Amino acid sequence: MGTLTIRLPDDKHTRLKELAQSRGISINKLIEELSTIALAEFDTHTRFKVMAATGNREEGLKILAKLDDLTQ
Repeated sequence: MGTLTIRLPDDKHTRLKELAQSRGISINKLIEELSTIALAEFDTHTRFKVMAATGNREEGLKILAKLDDLTQ
């Protein structure tokens, strides 16, 4: 397991500490959870870009149109 040292403004550190306490977890666990979310978003974006670069534009638009129909 790696160690990460970050420098934050005092007010941001205080707010993160309060957020962690409100969730009943340590600030370390909070940062771990937030980084997991950030990495999942990054991975999704990266996969989408690869698929978009190699995919068929017309098929993609058809899929998006189907999604629009489902949400309306």
